[in-house]
Amino acid sequence: MTVAKPKIAIVGAGIGGLTLALSLLKSGYHVDVYERAAELLELGAGVQIAPNGTRILRHLGLEDALLAGGAVEAAGKEVRIWNTGETWPLFDLGEDSVRRFGAPYWLIHRGDLHRELLSAVIKLAPGSVHTSHCLTSFDQSGDGVTLRFANSVSVQADLMIGADGVHSVVRDKLVGEQKAEFTGIVAWRGMAPINAIPESLRRNVGTNWIGPGGHCITYPVRGERLMNFVGLVERSDWVKESWMEEGTIEECRADFKEWHPDVHAIIENVGTPFRWALLQRSPLEKWTVGRVTLLGDACHPTLPFLAQGAIMALEDGIVLTRCLEAFEGDFEKAFDRYERLRLPRTSAIVNGSRANIERFHNPVLAHHAAAVNYVETEWQSEKVRQRYDWLFEYDAMQVDI
Repeated sequence: MTVAKPKIAIVGAGIGGLTLALSLLKSGYHVDVYERAAELLELGAGVQIAPNGTRILRHLGLEDALLAGGAVEAAGKEVRIWNTGETWPLFDLGEDSVRRFGAPYWLIHRGDLHRELLSAVIKLAPGSVHTSHCLTSFDQSGDGVTLRFANSVSVQADLMIGADGVHSVVRDKLVGEQKAEFTGIVAWRGMAPINAIPESLRRNVGTNWIGPGGHCITYPVRGERLMNFVGLVERSDWVKESWMEEGTIEECRADFKEWHPDVHAIIENVGTPFRWALLQRSPLEKWTVGRVTLLGDACHPTLPFLAQGAIMALEDGIVLTRCLEAFEGDFEKAFDRYERLRLPRTSAIVNGSRANIERFHNPVLAHHAAAVNYVETEWQSEKVRQRYDWLFEYDAMQVDI
């Protein structure tokens, strides 16, 4: 006897929510996505998609659209010392990534990724994404979940997934508010036109500048027309966890006062830089209650020091879909298996990202000879493989359900 597929409500139309929606729609589920924002705006930030993420985007049929839209296939990653600019290869990518991991490493404008996910969802299910729906409460019963929104709308679903980000309303109401601790690090972000920066910087590589008390990440996006900049510095006077708080070039410049001219060549051209405080949260031990579960930053927010935050949400979406398919008609088993599969990996990534603070901001980097020795020791090829291969090898489509 054929079991009717459940009607699923997804709260949050970010990268994680839309990935889950697209995956479920392709598997024949009825899905509605509820987003609190009045319109889905392009966020001016880059995102690195390692092989464990690009194989998912290929699986979802988005490769051609993303490449046409400006995704850059990275040729490699490198480490540079903050003040001298001395450079070491971190790892080769390009053909090497495809050979070793079966998928490329992409550098993408977050807005481009979000746009293609949204377009694919709407193409499969027109009218399934509902903006201006701010969740205020929900109730569960033996028959389903009732969602209530600030616009006085109330809807029914069989299952609900909270994909509403680091400030998740679903999480707080499901398992209680999660305490966040300030890391003492403030992050800056911005985009610089490639043609405005020195030609020597116009390469399709990801660069990690490391220094005492701070580090910077730079890489090209939008078909190598823009250089994405993220600068992180240890300071205690800014604790607002918002990606949309504007700063000034002068403030950003001051935070990296003695850094290499290449860093400043990018900072001077980012237009309006934005800043936010990095807060850290301990991994949840459980994120499912009854007919409701969580996904992405709602259940495992991470510091951006392994470039895996968005990819974890992609993986969640695929694994959750596969669990629902494997245990069709038994959502409890599906949710339990999803949680058991994802908890160990996501917790390891959260903890690994946290450990990179000391590695990237080590005080020894203030002294040249010690800095050179530190980089050559800490970024030995075998150590790099130990830190990254287990991330890149993971295949959400092949995990044993």
